[in-house]
Amino acid sequence: MCSSVETGKTGLHWQQKVCIMPPPMHGGPMGRGFLTDEEKANRPKVTFALIRRIFSWLLPYMRQLLLILACIILSSVLNLFPSVLTGKIIDDGLIGQNLPVLVKLILLSLAVTFGANLIGVGESYLNTWVAQHITFDMRNQMYRHLQQMSQRFFTSSSQGDIITRMTSDIDGVERIISNTFTSILSNAITLIVAIVMMYNRNWILATVALVIVPLFTIPTRHAGKTRWTLTREAQECNDQVNGILNETLSVSGQLLVKLFGKEDVEYERYRSVNERMIKLNIRERMAGRWFFMILVTFTSIGPMLIYLIGGILMMRYDARLTVGDISVMVALLGRMYGPVNQLLNLHVEWIRSMAMFTRIFEYFDMPLEIRNAENAIVPAKPAEGCVTFSHVSFGYEPDREILHDVTFSLESGRSIAIVGPSGSGKSTMINLIPRLYDVSAGTVFFDGTDVRQLDLAYLRQNVGIVSQETYLFNGTIRENLLYARPDASETDLIEACKKANIWDFIEAQETKLDTVVGNRGLKLSGGEKQRLSIARVLLKDPALLIFDEATSSLDSISESKIQEAIDPIIDSRTSILIAHRLSTILAADEILVVRDGRIVERGVHETLVKAGGIYTELYETQFRRALDENRTESGIQP
Repeated sequence: MCSSVETGKTGLHWQQKVCIMPPPMHGGPMGRGFLTDEEKANRPKVTFALIRRIFSWLLPYMRQLLLILACIILSSVLNLFPSVLTGKIIDDGLIGQNLPVLVKLILLSLAVTFGANLIGVGESYLNTWVAQHITFDMRNQMYRHLQQMSQRFFTSSSQGDIITRMTSDIDGVERIISNTFTSILSNAITLIVAIVMMYNRNWILATVALVIVPLFTIPTRHAGKTRWTLTREAQECNDQVNGILNETLSVSGQLLVKLFGKEDVEYERYRSVNERMIKLNIRERMAGRWFFMILVTFTSIGPMLIYLIGGILMMRYDARLTVGDISVMVALLGRMYGPVNQLLNLHVEWIRSMAMFTRIFEYFDMPLEIRNAENAIVPAKPAEGCVTFSHVSFGYEPDREILHDVTFSLESGRSIAIVGPSGSGKSTMINLIPRLYDVSAGTVFFDGTDVRQLDLAYLRQNVGIVSQETYLFNGTIRENLLYARPDASETDLIEACKKANIWDFIEAQETKLDTVVGNRGLKLSGGEKQRLSIARVLLKDPALLIFDEATSSLDSISESKIQEAIDPIIDSRTSILIAHRLSTILAADEILVVRDGRIVERGVHETLVKAGGIYTELYETQFRRALDENRTESGIQP
């Protein structure tokens, strides 16, 4: 913020702008001139290793950084020259009444200003280029690193935190490089050069200026903290308002409000929070205006003191001191407010910068639990899909095992159904085959080779999973299918859809394969999404097909269509079926019954039903009831 101070001497008038730069009140944590309690508590430990690691990201751009440094030095020095030339303009041009000198000095001042600004534009471009390329490198490396993390990382970490590291934190690095580092350097150079120039003119006035500057920057920091507190409270209210809007104006939320007749209650809740936010906004805006008014009033004191002391010195003690010299001191004083204020925040910006890098490096340092073996095997012959579990144990946490000594084999071309109560470890077993997790003990073999020795890309290309929670991208049916095999032809797509029993539905749509499915496939029914998922896996053409609750939570018609798709598939491919539906289980060659992470029974349906064990209990409570319901719907007496 700047105030124009009009001064006069010997009938001459001019305006000198005195600028104070208060700490920004908005723009996130990098703009605050103070540390929050949370930032103080989580202050990072700055070590030489951390500094060296940060600079390792800068090293590839060292030539550009050196050029930026040269631009900052030159621009900072040139930006102060017009202030110095002001003295010459006043003494030699105006007071000396020398028009040619006046014109020459004014043109020189304009040329220096233009040159400084031109260099500043170049420095800004280089600075932005370097900052953007460093964050480009960081984002790419972070994304690649996160892609290689195991499923355990994504199930145990907050998705919001992952996205924040990828976006806000790395964006913060860009701000640090393009703003914080260069701002500190530019301000330091400006301040040093200004002080040298002031002491070169008059040491007494220079000392007065150095005493004055902190007296105005410290109150500025205090006012900034007060205003930030109000802004933060207003933002919290705004978050509450957004939360209410998201909850009550969404498709599901507004329906719930209507069904329970809570329109008035929700309106009152919204009105109350909205009213509080408005009051805080008014306080925050007015706090800034009152502060601005007081600050502008007091900023005139600095130049007045320089004029007073300079006048006394010029009139009584130092005849060599001129009006131009005093005006230069006032101009340089105005140039010092901003740099001093910024440098007073140096420790705050330094801590924030180190904290930002520390948060990013924490993610980079997370070990890759699942990685390719050093000499990963890629078999030359086509995969057959044989699977063997040999005394496999596994737990998501080291002290809590989910699977205990699991052993079974699945030969090529055959199918196994895995059944058991919820939470018994069925899905956990199949997650070990494509190495979404690694076993704690024992071995999982794929075509006779330990999956940990196989190339990950090869292994996962030959294992296809149709899960209960089908995920579709917000695109067309064609785009979702081609995700499995980008080079698939139109004929391949149609054939896969026919095998998945979904082609009749697609053909009935106006745009056929180019029908948009919506976010997560919301424009399709559960059965349609599931059959589309089956078609996508068929396009992948894996050696082993796994159906994980592929017909769960579907109506009998959808289940029937999916079952019609599954039956011929498992007859021709090596398959593993996890199911609660008897129709799905009966299609398998063998049934494994899992309970508490152990295989407790195995065999065919008839044998297991007669055994009177857990399978019999499941049959009586789940499978048979579902079978009777299907028969009733078909008009057959149970």
